[in-house]
Amino acid sequence: MKIALLGYGKMGQIIERFAIERGHEVVLKISIDNLEDLNKANLAQADVAIDFSAPGAAVDNIYKCFEAQVPVVVGTTGWYGNLQQLKNDCAAGDHTLLYGSNFSIGVNIFFHLNKVLAKLMNNYPAYDVQVEEIHHTQKLDSPSGTAMTIAEDIIEAIDRKSEWLNEVIGTPIPDVVKNEQLLIESHRIENIPGTHTVVYSSEVDDIEIKHTAHSRAGFALGAVIAAEWLQDKKGFYSIADIFNFKA
Repeated sequence: MKIALLGYGKMGQIIERFAIERGHEVVLKISIDNLEDLNKANLAQADVAIDFSAPGAAVDNIYKCFEAQVPVVVGTTGWYGNLQQLKNDCAAGDHTLLYGSNFSIGVNIFFHLNKVLAKLMNNYPAYDVQVEEIHHTQKLDSPSGTAMTIAEDIIEAIDRKSEWLNEVIGTPIPDVVKNEQLLIESHRIENIPGTHTVVYSSEVDDIEIKHTAHSRAGFALGAVIAAEWLQDKKGFYSIADIFNFKA
């Protein structure tokens, strides 16, 4: 495939390495230094675009891909307030988009495990639950998209939780967490690619599941695999559509 990289920071450079290793060609690299090159003519050279830009740029980038009729894989998070509108526009224009809060294979296994555990824990109200996420200090959004996915899957399964509340450690403490709220604690620490933990606590014991990324490589490889999967497809997809967990 010929790939356009929208966002050529650390992630974009790792994606480029995996893409080339897997036999693909990177025909366009967009960074903050050459935003003027992100246009219909340049995008049209690509078979697919992969966006790891910034929350404020993602929506415009997606519409530019729609205009150029180029399928787009979106790993940027922090734009999901526009998700339904983009889904509608994708269908109306017969475009192609695949998005995900995390493209790591290990994280998607963790997502499935989280759903299974949450369904089980719905029957045990003595356990409260919270989510913790740790990322590098350059991460712009909080909580992480991965943490939001984890929290929303818990809320869907556990009747006693109806919404999540984010606390960024080191900033003013939010309002007292209500019983029906699921707390997400966000930490920003240098050189942490991403750690996500779900903890169920009772008076007698704790149950914990945790995913620790050792580098950005898993996210980057997953994005290239997603772009390969998207070939010859039309429509609006999430990363979950790639995986088919049965257990």
